[in-house]
Amino acid sequence: MSRLAGKKAIVTGGGSGIGRSIVEHFVAKGAEVLTCGRRARPNDLSDSVHWQSTDVSSVDDVRALIYTATELWGGLDILVNNAGIQIEKTVLDTTDEDWDLLMGANARGVFLCCREAMPLMIESGGGSIVNIGSIAGNVADIGLAIYNASKAFVHGLTRSIATDHGKQGIRCNAICPGWIMTEMADAAFAAANDPQAAKTDALARHATSRFGEPADIAKMAVWLASDDSTFANGQEFTVDGGLTAASPLNPGLF
Repeated sequence: MSRLAGKKAIVTGGGSGIGRSIVEHFVAKGAEVLTCGRRARPNDLSDSVHWQSTDVSSVDDVRALIYTATELWGGLDILVNNAGIQIEKTVLDTTDEDWDLLMGANARGVFLCCREAMPLMIESGGGSIVNIGSIAGNVADIGLAIYNASKAFVHGLTRSIATDHGKQGIRCNAICPGWIMTEMADAAFAAANDPQAAKTDALARHATSRFGEPADIAKMAVWLASDDSTFANGQEFTVDGGLTAASPLNPGLF
């Protein structure tokens, strides 16, 4: 039996990268999926997937997204908060506009989607929220000041939702990816003084001897969205190939 058969899911930021992989894995496991992004529907998105152009920092857009789910299905079992952006700046270089843009997507967007979706999930008998956090929410990546801060917010919100709403049938967990090879990872490496040296050093710190792929995160999302993880709540699941397990004093150990 498909692990997510019969489940209804919203995945934000499903047009590319980790979000797209989560959408594809959910569909393969039997879920019906509504996904969204700021842009128009990608031409290569499966016809079986519902798409809605959405700015998750806008309460009106988020409410419209939840309304679409209600009209489609009358209920909701899974919410994956994946939409987000990255700005490669220190605090001193960060402008007010940078703050509004990044925190709007990464923090306010996650908050709004959770707040607006949870009543529908509770009416449906409960459900699973999967927030895409980051190892950067626990250990700072250099030059990504407000990105790091936004992911720490996501981790804290995850715990609060789990403890406040667990008795209403809501499970809320976070996945904390490490270096997953997407456009965001490429941009972070490009911001280093010596991008190739930074990439080589980072790879040497992975016990798996490789960087992650979007599918590595999608597989964890499938488990957290499924009934196989019903006792997991309020947790951060690090998926980083062993990067943060090793002492920083031992580069090249693996």
